[in-house]
Amino acid sequence: MNPVYAALPTTIFETMSALARETGAINLGQGFPDAPGPDDVRRVAAEALVDGYNQYPPMAGLPDLRQAIADHYRDHQGLDLDWQSEVIVTSGATEAIAAGILALVAPGDEVVLFQPLYDAYVPMVRRAGGIPHMVDLDPRDWSLDPAALDAAFNERTRLVVINNPINPSGTMLGGDVLAMIAERCIRFDAYALCDEVWEHVRFGRDHVPMIALPGMRERTVKIGSAGKIFALTGWKVGWMIAAPTLARQIAKAHQFLTFTTAPNLQTAVAHGLRKPPEWFETMRADFARSRERLVRGLESAGYRVLPSEATWFVSVDLPASGIALDDVTFAERMAREGGVVTIPVSAFYEERHVRHIVRLCYCKDDATLDAAIERLGAMRQRLTATK
Repeated sequence: MNPVYAALPTTIFETMSALARETGAINLGQGFPDAPGPDDVRRVAAEALVDGYNQYPPMAGLPDLRQAIADHYRDHQGLDLDWQSEVIVTSGATEAIAAGILALVAPGDEVVLFQPLYDAYVPMVRRAGGIPHMVDLDPRDWSLDPAALDAAFNERTRLVVINNPINPSGTMLGGDVLAMIAERCIRFDAYALCDEVWEHVRFGRDHVPMIALPGMRERTVKIGSAGKIFALTGWKVGWMIAAPTLARQIAKAHQFLTFTTAPNLQTAVAHGLRKPPEWFETMRADFARSRERLVRGLESAGYRVLPSEATWFVSVDLPASGIALDDVTFAERMAREGGVVTIPVSAFYEERHVRHIVRLCYCKDDATLDAAIERLGAMRQRLTATK
C-alpha cells in the first residue's frame, strides 16, 4: 500500500532546532528566550494548578482572562471591547490563526499575504481550500508598493493576513500603510486577519491595531499572544478579538481544534495582563539591551545588520557583509562548521524567494550572545578569507 498524505511542509524552526540539537550549536534560530519568564506569573500558574480548577474551562476562555484581555487593550491601545462577545482564548496564536482561516476561507477564495511571512499561514490557507496571493515587501527596507497591493486585490479576495510587527523582518507597518490595506479591504468586502503577537515587543514606535481603523471593526480579527508578551513561549496561550458576529464564526472553528486551554495558565496570564504600564516599559528596555548587544557585536565582526524596530529578531545581509553564499548554504555551514544556528529568510517565502538574508534571535543571555558573536565573527573571517 502506498499511503497518500496531505502536502504539509516541515517548519523551518523544527528543521533548524533539530540541527542545533544534532550539532550542539548555539540556537539563535527559533525564537525562545533563555530567561524563565516573570516569576510572579509563573507562581500564579503553579498555585492555580495545585489549588485551582483543572477540568474543562469554557470554550471561549475563563471569564477572568477575557475581562483582563479587554481591560488590557483598553488601557494600552484605547480599544473598547465587550469581553463576553468579542474575546476568545486560544491555545496559542497559531491556533487562533488556524481558526480564523478555517472559519473565513472557503474553497476558491483568494487570500492576500505579504512575504516574507510566518510559515504557518500558507499551509493553513491551502488546507482551507484558499488560493494564496503573495505580495512582496521590498527587502531593502521592507516597504509595501501600493501597485503590488492593487494587483493582489480583486472581487474574489476574501481575506488578507497581516503580521504587524513583522516576523521575520523585525519592522512595523505604520498607520499610513495599514490605512492603505484597510481601504482595499472595505472596497472589496474582505476580512483582515491580524497577527499582532509582537505588539508589545517594539522599540520607539507605537503599535497601531488594524481593528481601530475606520471601517475595520466589523471585518478584523485581532490576534495576540501571552507567549510573546511574557516570554513564555511554551505556554501557548493566545486570543482572538473580533466583533460579535465574526467572533461567533471563528469560535465554531476553535471548538473543533483545541476547544480550550489549560485553566491554570489562563489564570496566570490574566494576572500578567494586569501588570502596570511600567512593567511593559521595563520589559521592552531589557529586550532592547539584548538587541543592541547582538547588533553591536555583529557589526564589529563585519556583518551588515538590517534595521530592526520590533520582535526578538535581527537580520543580516550576507552580500553586504562580504559573504558570497546564499542564505540556506550559509545557515547550514554556520550550524555545522561555525556552531551557531540561524534561519534563512528564504524559508519565509512561498515564491520569488529572497536568498541573501539570515535571521538571528537576540532574546538570549549575555554569555550566549557573546559566544555566538565570537563564532559568527570567526566564520565570517573564514568565508571572506577564501574569496
